[in-house]
Amino acid sequence: MDRHPQILADFDLDIGLRDAACDPELLPQQRVVANLSLGMEIDDAYLSVRELHQAVDWVHHGVPEGRAKLAAILSNGCDDFQRALYFALAGRGVIEMLDTLEWLQGLLKARGRIAASLSRARIARRPLVTPYVAAEPDGPLVSADSEFELGAAWSVDQGPRAC
Repeated sequence: MDRHPQILADFDLDIGLRDAACDPELLPQQRVVANLSLGMEIDDAYLSVRELHQAVDWVHHGVPEGRAKLAAILSNGCDDFQRALYFALAGRGVIEMLDTLEWLQGLLKARGRIAASLSRARIARRPLVTPYVAAEPDGPLVSADSEFELGAAWSVDQGPRAC
């Protein structure tokens, strides 16, 4: 990578997310979560999606800690990124939610690897511009009660649907 640093200088790490956000070949929910991830800090975005995916997977598979983990994520007092992802996918069926989060996690992992390669090569990249204007949630939080009732979308899966 260090043979052509001038070509890579000011590299936009969000280019993959921007492309996905506008790709008519992708499912609508993939475009939505790609848009929601634009500007998110590299590690925070990846780890947040991985954590949310794990919590949803645990609830889906009946892991006892799953509901408490999901409730903790949705009631967390920090920015709304994970809540935005969750509610953008809520009601579409748990399999579609899991598939979409796994897809996004792969995209963000690749983004992180590119960032690491640029950093190791000491190539400056374009700064990310956070989409959030505050570090705390905007509005009321979801209850932290892990005894929440699962809606019908957790037991019905229609499979991915195109627009």
